Amino acid sequence: MGRHAHPDCMNKRQIGLLGGSFNPAHEGHLYISETALRSLGLDEVWWLVSPQNPLKPTDGMASFEDRFNSAKQIARNPKIVVSDFEQHLGQSYTARTLEALCESHKDCAFVWLMGADNLIQFRNWYQWRDIFDTLPIAVFDRPGYTMKALNSFAAKTHEKYRVFTSIPGAPLKDFAMQRAPAWTFVSHTKHKMSSTALRNRINFS
Repeated sequence: MGRHAHPDCMNKRQIGLLGGSFNPAHEGHLYISETALRSLGLDEVWWLVSPQNPLKPTDGMASFEDRFNSAKQIARNPKIVVSDFEQHLGQSYTARTLEALCESHKDCAFVWLMGADNLIQFRNWYQWRDIFDTLPIAVFDRPGYTMKALNSFAAKTHEKYRVFTSIPGAPLKDFAMQRAPAWTFVSHTKHKMSSTALRNRINFS
């Protein structure tokens, strides 16, 4: 564990959290999740299917049931769990979801997973600084977003909390046990598929 390791995390299950609309779920979600399992030494990755992302328009948004089912179909890895936690919670603000998860799953050490594109606009998220203070965050590179993400407001204001591997590209085991705030940038994950591109080829019933 790194110098910011939290002593209370010993022996806890290490869980990656990937939130989103999953409108629809696609191979990119699977790719990032499987990369996280390997590179962060996680026990599982939970997909938190959002009832409605506050930053996304409702036009073109499939029903929760359709999006949840699309996630179940894509999540072929037994270590990926599709969750309706936010649906039962009745809200979509990540800060509140993470607070509720930490309270209800004290046997788990969580790490928030997100794409580099989300880091760019992270300052627009509800209570985004609280998210940094709640969990370690792993940011996954995406095509065309690398420099914008690393030069974003959130990245710059939390630059001193960035965690590097001792060897570039080496696994960062036990990252979920880092004491927040802590974040890392996982490169070589430039999967090109997006939900927007996939929606152009799919009509939800």
